[in-house]
Amino acid sequence: MDFERLNVWKRSARLSASLYRHFADSRDFGFKDQITRSGLSVPSNIAEGMTRPSVKDRIKFLYIAKGSCAELRTQIYIGVEIGYIEREKGNEWVKETKEIAAMLTGLIRKQGDFDAG
Repeated sequence: MDFERLNVWKRSARLSASLYRHFADSRDFGFKDQITRSGLSVPSNIAEGMTRPSVKDRIKFLYIAKGSCAELRTQIYIGVEIGYIEREKGNEWVKETKEIAAMLTGLIRKQGDFDAG
């Protein structure tokens, strides 16, 4: 399956773009770099994983994407706490990362079912 057709990839790519736009003018380059890298890692690892020939490799990269999602969520919480992200926007992004993580869990299970079937 082409990764571009996956809703989880589309949503995570949109979230990454949103993060880049939000932090475009940030002077805290360390925080900006870390949070945008985490956000970019999610759709990038989905794309890389879904182009791998083996189920084991696909699942590995999907788990990396899920881990990046958790890393991103942590950085969002911290960004809200230190005033870099408005609470409402932070809550929206946290909700999105939780939904993306759940979608990744479903995709991982589907890959495992594909391997077993």
